[in-house]
Amino acid sequence: MSKKQLTTINPLTEEVLATYDYMSDEEATAVVKASHEAYLQWRLRSLDERAKVVAAIAKALRDRKEEFAQLMTNEVGKLIKDSRTEIDLCAAICDYTAQQGPTVLADEERKVEGASGIVTHSPIGVVYGIQPWNFPAYQAIRYSIASLMAGNGVLLKHAESCTGSGLLLRDIYESAGLPKGLFGVLLISHDQSNAIVENNLVRAVTLTGSEAAGRTVATKAAEALKKTVLELGSNDAYLVLDDADLELAVDTCVKGRLFNNGQTCVNAKRFIVTGKNYDAFVAAYAKKFEAIKIGDPNAEDTQLGPMVSEAQRDKLHEQVSKSVSQDARLLVGGEVPDRTGWFYPATVLADVAPGQVAYAVELFGPAAAIIRAKDDEDAMRIANDSRYGLGGGIFSRDVKRARELATKYFDTGMVCINSFDVASPSMPFGGVKASGYGREHGPEGLKEFVNVKAIKIPAAK
Repeated sequence: MSKKQLTTINPLTEEVLATYDYMSDEEATAVVKASHEAYLQWRLRSLDERAKVVAAIAKALRDRKEEFAQLMTNEVGKLIKDSRTEIDLCAAICDYTAQQGPTVLADEERKVEGASGIVTHSPIGVVYGIQPWNFPAYQAIRYSIASLMAGNGVLLKHAESCTGSGLLLRDIYESAGLPKGLFGVLLISHDQSNAIVENNLVRAVTLTGSEAAGRTVATKAAEALKKTVLELGSNDAYLVLDDADLELAVDTCVKGRLFNNGQTCVNAKRFIVTGKNYDAFVAAYAKKFEAIKIGDPNAEDTQLGPMVSEAQRDKLHEQVSKSVSQDARLLVGGEVPDRTGWFYPATVLADVAPGQVAYAVELFGPAAAIIRAKDDEDAMRIANDSRYGLGGGIFSRDVKRARELATKYFDTGMVCINSFDVASPSMPFGGVKASGYGREHGPEGLKEFVNVKAIKIPAAK
């Protein structure tokens, strides 16, 4: 009987790239044990020593940038320029962590009556990460580099679509000097993954994925009293207020919707436009989407590549079709092209309203939902009328007011003002409500998986 295998498929050609055998339960357990054993030594290394290895990983990523970028494009259909940008971001995360980690994680002296107080940020052990396919390098690096800097061991269960990328990342880490086995890659099923969560050597779990997956993993981890960090779905709202620079808003919202082929948790997805600007925004936005060129993601002039899988493409098309049947107005796209590759055209839905799929559900692909608001206050109300709260944006010429709206009223974890961005190494990344909890990046991310330990030494008498 042949062994069950993981398969990677090129979304452009629909051809098999590679197959990988699933690990047996015993093999998976051995990967966990190896990470734990390596951690017992790694935790004793100084912060500066760990930082040197992290800095070396940044260099290794840059040295193998083209190789890694091409693999990601082959596995998930990303535009090659986006794959290169992803590696640049990953290297920048390593740079930030190597530079700031020793300071952020250093022992702190505290004043305590009658004693000396010390607060340490000690490693906790092995951290297990379950990651999706849309950013094969970044999703794995953003939690693993912080965890490694803190002195932990790390495990990765990557999405089947980018199995090769997970294995290449392990090789890059070890080539840069990370102890062998400290970062373990698990080629396992969902049932086997539950056993990893339950393994006594695993101390924490982080997942980026769907809301349903987050609930399942959080429940399993809670049963074992293990900390979790979850970054789940979202339906990010970008508000175009009465005083917005309309040209800037349209250009930025087009970019924000189509980045990474529209398959990003923090893509701009809902465009909430006040009545003053609605008709002009819709017309300009649809015109730009209509001109988007789809094709080979390796070609420099391609603006939109294929979606990661046939299933993802078909799900998006079903959501778009259902929304149209519910009276959303289809302006551009909305039809599956008759060609090889899992393509879906840049699609615009206008007059999106409550009761329609596109209003409430995350459209994970190149489809935009445009919603009319009466005024600025109504736009903010609509933005917060969502079960999700990961990112969002505000377009307004009054930056001071936009900042106040973002600070006091926008119920989301991240806000871009007059701009769109995916992530910055120094800024915390994460959401609220059904978009999850916990933070990655910045000082906050460096301290997510540490034991904040209090030590008291009585004063000498």
